[in-house]
Amino acid sequence: MTIGRRRALFLALVLVHTSLLGAVAVARQAGADQAPLMSDTYFKNVQVLKGIPVDEFMDVMGMFSASLGYDCVSCHSEQLYNDRAAFAISTPAIQRARQMFVMMNAINKQYFGGQPRMSCFTCHRGQNRPGNIPSLAIQYGELLEDPNSITIFPDTRTTVEAQFAKYIQAVGGAQRLAALTSFVAKGSYEGFNTGGGPVPIEIYASAPDKRAQVVQAPEGESTKTFDGQRAWAAEPWRPSPLLPLVGGNLSGAKLEAMVQFPAGIQKAFSQWRISGTEIDGKRVQVLQGVNGTELPVNFYFDETGLLVRIVRWNSTISGVVPTQIDYSDYRDVAGVKLPYKILMTWTDGQNTFTLSEIQPNVTINPTRFARPAPFARR
Repeated sequence: MTIGRRRALFLALVLVHTSLLGAVAVARQAGADQAPLMSDTYFKNVQVLKGIPVDEFMDVMGMFSASLGYDCVSCHSEQLYNDRAAFAISTPAIQRARQMFVMMNAINKQYFGGQPRMSCFTCHRGQNRPGNIPSLAIQYGELLEDPNSITIFPDTRTTVEAQFAKYIQAVGGAQRLAALTSFVAKGSYEGFNTGGGPVPIEIYASAPDKRAQVVQAPEGESTKTFDGQRAWAAEPWRPSPLLPLVGGNLSGAKLEAMVQFPAGIQKAFSQWRISGTEIDGKRVQVLQGVNGTELPVNFYFDETGLLVRIVRWNSTISGVVPTQIDYSDYRDVAGVKLPYKILMTWTDGQNTFTLSEIQPNVTINPTRFARPAPFARR
């Protein structure tokens, strides 16, 4: 499959998600304090991916898309263009996917003690059909290092403490960081749920780890919040008008909020590892934070000490899926350098945040970070 074909499939996937996905769900909604919405009680005709939260279910759909280079209609019935309930139709491709999922679980159970060592990507590698003939192009081609690898190798030329000290100094120093307690940012947001065009966004942040974003999406006001402990999404492309985030997605929301105030990053993880790699031909230092048995998080710093990328991973019933966040265009805000451009890439989409202004130390009503109202179309 060519790169252009993959991009076309990806665009089709996210457009279908934006316009059609929500209608597949059963009408029952869960309240804010109830258990997470579960896949087999919320969606129709779920036979294998049962007993998992809805947001994890969507991560699994992203795993399928990334592993096979597919869009929604590659597996689902084309009737979904006219009838959204057609997502529930068991097509031959869906039936085969169910078989493959059972096979994958059986292999993991028999040979890897139930650990998710094998996933869809293990065999497909971005192709719709796994190859079974060795590729000389791969064998004798250029060896490329993946900067986003979850496995890193120690770099003894520097230390974790030295890199964090360089980072804190690069963004303005400990004293100025301590003086930044909140900010409100305005700018534009662009992604699959905006039709590829920019729309207004506001971001609210309060130290040490509260964050809210409000996007004026074409369909209506789109909100995502984290109050320091819980996270919600009221966005038009989500399967539910109000979706509580759990598991890895909750951890991801906390991470997005925490990195806005750099002083707390080092203390957020109990163990650190240090390595090095390259991004776009430029050398970067990698710090990997680990908490117990949780999946690690990679932080990438350029030669000046600024944070240029974060990669985190989320465990799903079908394997581990990555999320990459790139930071650039750092500017001075009350003596602290903050990124004015943020690019978020994951298996279900890609979003660009381009900020035009950031107002520091603004009083923000705590309700801004609380559970938002369910998304309502204009």
